[in-house]
Amino acid sequence: MVISMERQATVERKTKETDIFLHLVLDGTGKGNIDSGIGFLDHMLEGFARHGFFDLETKVKGDLHVDGHHTVEDAGIVLGQAIKEALGNKEGIRRYGSCILPMDDALVLCAVDLCGRPYFSYECEFPTEKIGGLDTELVREFFYAISYSAGMNLHIRMLSGVNSHHIAEAMFKAFAKALDEATGKDGRIQDVLSTKGSLA
Repeated sequence: MVISMERQATVERKTKETDIFLHLVLDGTGKGNIDSGIGFLDHMLEGFARHGFFDLETKVKGDLHVDGHHTVEDAGIVLGQAIKEALGNKEGIRRYGSCILPMDDALVLCAVDLCGRPYFSYECEFPTEKIGGLDTELVREFFYAISYSAGMNLHIRMLSGVNSHHIAEAMFKAFAKALDEATGKDGRIQDVLSTKGSLA
């Protein structure tokens, strides 16, 4: 069930594997209230909210007794749905956003196009298999799910890095900054930034 308001959305998704509530405000102040059951994912989503100036509240109950895959992937699906719903018809938004973000040893590039077409490109190698309670292979699954459920082009490149925590944190923060730019309004854009007349 999705309930949309101006530049915000509430999404609820319940399956046999996960039960998720998420509320997103695009024009927020950076407040995060996150409980996914995976501490490191909570930390990353709090950073996403803070550095993108989004207000994000989410509660995830997942089958963590199996592993973290369903929890992380479904959280990405729901966040992508919320982004899409909160944007509405995308009138006046910049559409494109990018960021190259340093985090100590890590340097990550993220570029976003809110074109309505899903495409995901990801180049990263984590030196460890886990960061806290999060399997590092699930970082890719999270961003893949966002790109396809939101209908965005999303490119993420690890340019350098030796510490898994720093690499992941740089990714989430770079995505937040790129998305904040892409969702921002530009007074010169009277409808949508497309020669097609639509970003659906």
